[in-house]
Amino acid sequence: MKNDSYSTSLDDVTLKYAAEVLKDDFSTRETHINEIREWLNTQPQLHGKTDGVTIVRFLRGCKFDIEKTKKKLKSYYQLRGSTPEWFSDRDPTLPALQELLSLGVFLPLLKKDPAGRLVIIIRVAAHDPSHHKQDDVFKVGKMILDLAIEQDESVSVYGVCAIFDLTSVSLGHARQLTPAMIKRAVHAWQDCYPVRTKSLDFINSPSYVNVILRIFKGFMREKMRNRVHVHGYDLQSLHQVVPPSVLPQEYGGSSGTVQDLIDHWKVKLTESKDWFADDEKYKAEPSS
Repeated sequence: MKNDSYSTSLDDVTLKYAAEVLKDDFSTRETHINEIREWLNTQPQLHGKTDGVTIVRFLRGCKFDIEKTKKKLKSYYQLRGSTPEWFSDRDPTLPALQELLSLGVFLPLLKKDPAGRLVIIIRVAAHDPSHHKQDDVFKVGKMILDLAIEQDESVSVYGVCAIFDLTSVSLGHARQLTPAMIKRAVHAWQDCYPVRTKSLDFINSPSYVNVILRIFKGFMREKMRNRVHVHGYDLQSLHQVVPPSVLPQEYGGSSGTVQDLIDHWKVKLTESKDWFADDEKYKAEPSS
């Protein structure tokens, strides 16, 4: 049985940052963990994880505000339960998912930026919209994000910078993104995941993409809207946000290649097949 107590893998510098910025106070942490765990035990329909590490992840995402943490946990497990197209059959060896992994639609970098953030390159148009389902693209992205969060506790402290690469985006890609799907995608990042999104950077973006971007922004709260930056085709502008030292060569960087990232995450996910099979049970029961 999994150990319910919290044991950190973070260094002292990161723990100090968590205390100062996220109100992660060592002296009261266990009290907050127990309060959330007791609440989860009164919410059996959520089928939520009650181990200390998972609970702390959500507490940090809400700066240890108990009521906000409860709300985010509820939203997270309800999203998982109400969106089977993203959170069911999460077998990384399925041919459709292997294809998307080989294309590299969602690629967390292997080096953090100077602020400690996990940088993720989301290659919006890497797939063929006539062959691949957009829901499968989101599924693979959520699987990689879940695994990255699970395997690196510092992500819950320093947050994420997302780079959306719109190279080769077409009308076919745009047609896949219905307003309802966009709304749910924004809801997942903004209201559900225990990850603080620090920056949303759009690159290689033709002017007509602003139409879709306006729809995305329409579902965002002001705080997130203010973190959206459109760089067009100017990599120098991107490098003001994410330094070349952490980026792959294709993005003007010096840290390996996109293929290196693809190979890394394809192996990581495939090796984690059993973890995904177990993780799938943590989701709310469908509303009657």
